[in-house]
Amino acid sequence: MELNLLQKTELWVEGLKLSEANLTAVARAVADVLRIPPREVLVVDVRDEHIVLDILRPAVQAEQIIGKKGELLAELSRVPGVTLGPAADVHSDGVLGMIALEVELKEPVLRRLAATAAEVRRRVARRAMVFPSGFEIQRGMIQDTNTPFLIGELTQLGYQAKAGPVLPDDEVAVASTLAAAADQGYGLVITTGGVGAEDKDRTIEGILRLDPRAQTPWIVKYHQGQGRHVKAGVRIAVGQVGLCTLVALPGPNDEVRLAMSALARELLGDGGGEEMPLPDREGLAGSIAAVLRERIRRPAPGHPMGT
Repeated sequence: MELNLLQKTELWVEGLKLSEANLTAVARAVADVLRIPPREVLVVDVRDEHIVLDILRPAVQAEQIIGKKGELLAELSRVPGVTLGPAADVHSDGVLGMIALEVELKEPVLRRLAATAAEVRRRVARRAMVFPSGFEIQRGMIQDTNTPFLIGELTQLGYQAKAGPVLPDDEVAVASTLAAAADQGYGLVITTGGVGAEDKDRTIEGILRLDPRAQTPWIVKYHQGQGRHVKAGVRIAVGQVGLCTLVALPGPNDEVRLAMSALARELLGDGGGEEMPLPDREGLAGSIAAVLRERIRRPAPGHPMGT
């Protein structure tokens, strides 16, 4: 089970003396006990009776740290030049502090953590936020028909759905806003608009900033550089940030309705359930792209994607 260190990555070892000790060997001993690469452990402070190490990674597996104090002290005692006193101890101000738990508590703690993590995933999976995008909505020039429709559909699927603010035509702002939604515990974030071929369409680029592995299949392609088409065409996106799935849809309401029908099928899976598992990026993006491409092949009369 992965534990986020929440930026508290320092590990203190107290009650020891160093004499001509090799700090690289000290860091390697700690890395061996925690089962992480030696390059991810760095001694950052040395004092008369303690050292401080920095774990250079954002998260660890629970099994790597819980109850490892005795093993870590024993390994350090084998490093030439390191002498442990009778009061030698290991502690941290954050998640790493679980290294000091008694060994016999390891399994009960792991079971409680697993239960808590499952409950967090269940709650996050049921929370959704919908973001419209574009200056034309932001300025009240056109009506946002997508957000109320999507919230209604998601609510019927069992989500606690909420409307987010209008995303500006700026990829940095898009990325920042979507990352904040993920941090706030939303398991599904849907955006509408900003996926076209014009220079102002920046939603796809914003999602790729958060997830470079996001799936961004083409829905339709244009001759890049002709007229308003500074990009090669229209894409959608499905990305992942932690427990949050990001889905970027086109702006026209009929495309949003079609895409939602495909999205709903994927969300329901085998009929729904407590966990409401989401499919992988590729599967979800492929399902949505397929229905939108079919619409292009059979456009409604007067539909702009059919011209």
